[in-house]
Amino acid sequence: MKLRTLSAGLVAAILTACGGGSTEGEAAKQVVNVYNYSDYIAEDTIPNFEAATGIKVTYDVFDSDEMVEAKLLAGDSGYDVVVPTLNFFGRQIQAGVFLELDKAKIPNLANLDADIMARIAGQDPDNKYGVPYMMGTTGIGYNVAKLKERFGEDTEIGNSWDLVFKPENIAKMKDCGVTLLDTPADMLPIALHYLGLDPHSSNEADLTKAADLLKSIRPYVQNFHSSQYVSSLANGSTCLVVGWSGDIIQARDRAEEAGNGVEVAYSIPVEGAPQWFDMLAIPADAKNVDAAYAFINYMLDAKVAANNTNFIQYANPVATATPLVDPEISADPTIYPPADVAARMFTYAVNNPETDRLYTRLWTEIKTGR
Repeated sequence: MKLRTLSAGLVAAILTACGGGSTEGEAAKQVVNVYNYSDYIAEDTIPNFEAATGIKVTYDVFDSDEMVEAKLLAGDSGYDVVVPTLNFFGRQIQAGVFLELDKAKIPNLANLDADIMARIAGQDPDNKYGVPYMMGTTGIGYNVAKLKERFGEDTEIGNSWDLVFKPENIAKMKDCGVTLLDTPADMLPIALHYLGLDPHSSNEADLTKAADLLKSIRPYVQNFHSSQYVSSLANGSTCLVVGWSGDIIQARDRAEEAGNGVEVAYSIPVEGAPQWFDMLAIPADAKNVDAAYAFINYMLDAKVAANNTNFIQYANPVATATPLVDPEISADPTIYPPADVAARMFTYAVNNPETDRLYTRLWTEIKTGR
């Protein structure tokens, strides 16, 4: 059996369990509309799924959770599978936008790490509405040579949020390009944590302090974006980012493959950093539910999950996939953090609508420099 390709018997079992029929003619009529982050799946996963199941995939991408949430809350999103981050997912559950999962139609749930599922259950009680796809951290990516030019041969400053949040430090990186994630759901909790405040705080005074910190470094930020920094880090046009672990590691590898002399590094700051989980879920108004179950089940196959991790370099929660992951990836502490590093991590809160509006207002002020 080829990597990421299901046996004919298992395909038939999944389609039958999902109510999709077992004949090739019926399967060929099926389609699944997927909405996922950009650069967040192996290049051959979709073709292999289509070949294995006969289900056609329409695959759209987004750059931020705010984008997918807007579509879900507006209703009639047109998607059958979406991939929100856990803190957004938690409040979207409360808004009633997801279908409660029929777990009997996802036999590969048995492959998932029980400890991770228990942690996720804090925002999705009994894991009723979603399953984890990938997990990662938010930290610092930097151009090693550019950092050394400005701070000397010791790159220890790259392991601290001081590099980003102390104006005298980030100012030294301004001329070679600084990018921050264009999402307040990441940046405000990180700023809160750096200030010694609760990253889950919804207190306006706390959030104002976090916003003031971000405003203090705004003059040194070239742009805010949640995907373009992968290529700009890799080609050397950006030298410092606050970004997602897998994206920065992808930039590192792209630079190495290009042989362009750019060395990119990723750090989980010593003060602690966010750890997040991206979820696979089915919108309540999905039109192709049977195909959605088949897609989710396929993504939880050990070989498929390992192949996705090997390509995008994010850790996955499929316990049976870990032995199949490239040893250089599974042994990389920036991808699979050791226990002492994991102990300093925090997850994001599920914000109520009032707090979310405050986040949006403060973020607008930060970006516009007001």
